[in-house]
Amino acid sequence: MLTQSTDKTGAAGLEQRIEALLGQLTLREKVALLSGVDNWRTASVERLGIPCLVMTDGPHGVRADRPEPGRLTGLTTFFPTGVSMAASWNPPLIERVGIALAEETRAMGCDILLGPCVNIVRAPLAGRNFESYSEDPYLAGRIGVSFVKGVQSQKIGTSLKHYACNNHEIERNRASSNVDERTLREIYLPAFEAIVKETQPWTVMCSYNRINGVYASQNHYLLNEILKGEWGFAGFVVSDWGANHTITESLQGGLDLEMPGPPRYYGNLLAQAVYNWQIDETVIDNCVRRILGVILRSGKMDAAASLPAGAVNTVEHQQLARELAEESITLLKNAGGLLPLAAGRLKTVAVIGPNATVAVSGGGSSHIESPYRVSPLEGLKARLSGGPQIEYEQGCDNFVEPPVVKSEYLTTPDGSAHGLQGEYFNNLHLAGEPVLRRVDAQPEFRWFGRGPDEKIVMGNFSGRWTAKLCVPQSGRYSFKLTTAGVCRVYLNGALLLECVRADADRFDRVLATGTAEMELAAGQTYELRAEFAQHAGQRFAAWKLSLVRVYRPGEDRRLEHAVELARRADVALLFVGMPENYETEGTDRPHMDLPGRQNELIEAVAQANRNTIVVLNAGSPVTMPWLSKVAALLEAYYPGQENGHAVANILFGDANPSGKLSVTFPKQLADNPAFLNSTHPGAREVTYGEGVFVGYRYYDQRDVEPLFPFGFGLSYTTFEYSALKAPATAKKGEPVQVSLVVKNSGAHAGKEVVQLYVRDVVASLPRPPKELKGFQKILLEPGEAKAVSFTLDQRAFSFYDAHQKQWVAEPGEFEILVGSSSRDIRAKATIALLA
Repeated sequence: MLTQSTDKTGAAGLEQRIEALLGQLTLREKVALLSGVDNWRTASVERLGIPCLVMTDGPHGVRADRPEPGRLTGLTTFFPTGVSMAASWNPPLIERVGIALAEETRAMGCDILLGPCVNIVRAPLAGRNFESYSEDPYLAGRIGVSFVKGVQSQKIGTSLKHYACNNHEIERNRASSNVDERTLREIYLPAFEAIVKETQPWTVMCSYNRINGVYASQNHYLLNEILKGEWGFAGFVVSDWGANHTITESLQGGLDLEMPGPPRYYGNLLAQAVYNWQIDETVIDNCVRRILGVILRSGKMDAAASLPAGAVNTVEHQQLARELAEESITLLKNAGGLLPLAAGRLKTVAVIGPNATVAVSGGGSSHIESPYRVSPLEGLKARLSGGPQIEYEQGCDNFVEPPVVKSEYLTTPDGSAHGLQGEYFNNLHLAGEPVLRRVDAQPEFRWFGRGPDEKIVMGNFSGRWTAKLCVPQSGRYSFKLTTAGVCRVYLNGALLLECVRADADRFDRVLATGTAEMELAAGQTYELRAEFAQHAGQRFAAWKLSLVRVYRPGEDRRLEHAVELARRADVALLFVGMPENYETEGTDRPHMDLPGRQNELIEAVAQANRNTIVVLNAGSPVTMPWLSKVAALLEAYYPGQENGHAVANILFGDANPSGKLSVTFPKQLADNPAFLNSTHPGAREVTYGEGVFVGYRYYDQRDVEPLFPFGFGLSYTTFEYSALKAPATAKKGEPVQVSLVVKNSGAHAGKEVVQLYVRDVVASLPRPPKELKGFQKILLEPGEAKAVSFTLDQRAFSFYDAHQKQWVAEPGEFEILVGSSSRDIRAKATIALLA
């Protein structure tokens, strides 16, 4: 069954070990292995020495910031997110990142990192675009293959997600992605296919949504016929958390493991289904074989010395996070060669914008708490120490939802730490002595399935938190309370807010909210107390307290101050984009615009200083009405904990930008191919009417000019392409060799991403004008030239024929297009494909 094993006897020996264990398991033990015992752990069978598997959220860091039963808690390295990984176009680098993530996963006591996320970026507004790789399946597949290879080389598993067609978040728990067979095979499955066939990930995670009306967690066609049958997947299929809906239908449909635990469907109900002859025990046996195979593959049943060592927050990991950030940051505009900046020629540098003092990231399950985050302002101060004067103005806010009360505003009652003193009770009334006391960093909590600690009984607990609150500026402040349960907040002993959500039994339900405003004085201490009680018997509980300063009319002059600073500075660096956690799972962006007054801020600063450089933090395209007025633009995405150092190195030429867009940036939302078919709040049937014309395929086919094309990214140097060689003819099924020479014709060392596209000149059905089928990233010194070669297999020339149910390469003429982006083709050749 398994193609890879952990012992010296190979696959055959592994099969024997699996069968030996299976033969000793009772039905109850088999059923127990098919579901989690809590949020992260699978079941163990102590009498046979079968250990549990411990999973953890990823995929750009090990999420271990919240105390969980059976889990270590700590701070881990925050690497740039998925869109940055793809923007690097550097598979060997991503493999090294995978190795580092595996080391951190082991150091945190876990066995499986939940990632990579290879869902196609279909539309700009999807909430998890920042976690995903690309609009192109080939690029997503190559980055994903390297990620999995790196992680699993250290005997840490991956969970390839979200299978399949999870391309939006609103109504993800019941919406149906309705997609035709050809589109499914050519766009939404190839990345999964490549990764499964080339790396055998330990697990594949099915998505929440339905595909053509059938839930992913019970989709026989996707899970059994394609994944396990055609592709030969040997690991186990795990549900996304809470995504299972049935007992026998899911098991027969190909879902091996239900998460989280305790189970809703696969526990006692599944055992009863066997006793009542609703499902045969052999179906359970096949699932158990897959789970046992992964347990054995992990090495946890072998000598501990056989496992690679773990490490977390090492200098090497921090340097690697910076290297990836530098390789992914994408230079989109550089009028007059303003960049790189020369520090010696500057006297005053204006640093402006809401993202200048924070190293932002997306939210949801991939959010990472790291030991530090270097903000752009901090990175610039470190880079320019002793040089030009740096002055800062915020300009405006960019949050949409008020941010949670900052830890630095809070001090425990004894003054020993920042945060809140928490007390937890195993009753709903704060009665008696607390069973747990601890310091919590911020007033933001979500518990699903299990409570805050093994001592706490989920469905029957309450808590009290106390702290001293002190704000840095005097003014009027707005408090916002959000809860699933009953929560009250007191300030100086007086009730400030009370919220009740009586039916919050699902983690995706709308929560109760309330707001209150009051004047706070800078430096004054306020006694803060919050009391929370869960509704009896429920699996989900949450509460959060946010705080933001509000301004009266005419009181907010931050934008004017920013303009004044820009006017007297040599250069204005504007750090704008999305606020922390704005792009996140569970919801989609409402529009493509920058939130708040950021567009207004950019326009005003650019008018005051012609040397205005915009650095953008966004995981998806945004509109840019100010683009023609700024001198330079860097897309930094979410560059991880080394954010500020990486951005400073790019701005001042210590690193040459080499990132390329992994998605097309449209000029407006209406230009994107999914616009007429995309999801809207409340939509439960989402038609993928654009078919295979996703991303640049659509813009090319319809001759729609994008704001920035797929594969685009500038450098501080220039590259020349020449001597393209390709055979005049090729036989179907035989590899095709293509080569060319690339020369650095500029004055700086730099890296170029050489991209190869294939065009079917005459086809029996509509095909995109070009499709990416190869790429290489090469480093060239000034004046240096290198030969670059590609090998194309038959799949590079093929389309999927839904009637024949196979890939077809039709004989005829094909163009080989090589260039620096999808719209910057530097060389062409023609090949006649013979039957």
